[in-house]
Amino acid sequence: MTITRRDLLKSTASTVAGMTVFRTEASAQDNRTTAGGTSIQLVRHATCIIRYGGKTLLLDPMLSEPGAMPAIANSPNPRRNPLVSLTLTPPAIVAATEATLVTHTHFDHWDAPAAGLLPRARTVFVQPPDKKKLDDAGFTDVRPLTPSVEWESLTLTRVGGQHGRGETGQRMGPVSGYVLKKTGLPTLYIAGDSVWCPEVEDAIRTHKPDVILVNAGAAQFLEGGPITMDVDDIVNVTRAAPAARIVAVHMDAINHCVLTRDGLRSGLTKAGVSAVVIPRDGDVVSLT
Repeated sequence: MTITRRDLLKSTASTVAGMTVFRTEASAQDNRTTAGGTSIQLVRHATCIIRYGGKTLLLDPMLSEPGAMPAIANSPNPRRNPLVSLTLTPPAIVAATEATLVTHTHFDHWDAPAAGLLPRARTVFVQPPDKKKLDDAGFTDVRPLTPSVEWESLTLTRVGGQHGRGETGQRMGPVSGYVLKKTGLPTLYIAGDSVWCPEVEDAIRTHKPDVILVNAGAAQFLEGGPITMDVDDIVNVTRAAPAARIVAVHMDAINHCVLTRDGLRSGLTKAGVSAVVIPRDGDVVSLT
């Protein structure tokens, strides 16, 4: 069995440059959820634990066991997904976080184990097209960003993106990025599943983020080009925001992501770009 592009779309109604990376041995994996401060902890793929302004958010939870989901059809490297294990146990991930932020509901950003494990009363921030799906799943505090909400002294603002270019991007459906702000803290821009596009450029120009979290991997089908950022896209981000600190995730976990961490690192080096943090699963990247 494989996951087709139609199946994917059914799920949507979609220390470098002053940063410190903390690494911990796997034997202590669940203790890593206690890391404090303002930080991003990469769990796997796009799933991150965001510690910001004294609150802890779970970003784009995909909690399936390795190989639990089919390969994406009509895509390179046909292997069952996810390709790698979680760096934390699902109960530890849920227990360590207070609210959930979902950029879109493609299966690699919101899967059945996540939907089943998260408490139904938990606050979940979504793009407006995804509200009904989570309401129908029984979640009772689903908050669409239209475009901003205030929550626990934080401001969360939704911004646009393009999940690919041309007809491919249109078929992939709506996706969103989010900007987190609080007085006295670095502004964090979560770009989500987007390629470099006018919406990303506008978000950088408008919000002037101090930290930008990008989804790399150059995910793609056998035709149509990348639907997440490739090397050139990330180089464009660094040029548009030369003072920002860039963190690249979304690699080495889903079969159609053809750009690996090593490939991104090599490509950025050839482009003369060094100030991009490429965390491994489980790493905690300090933002202050």
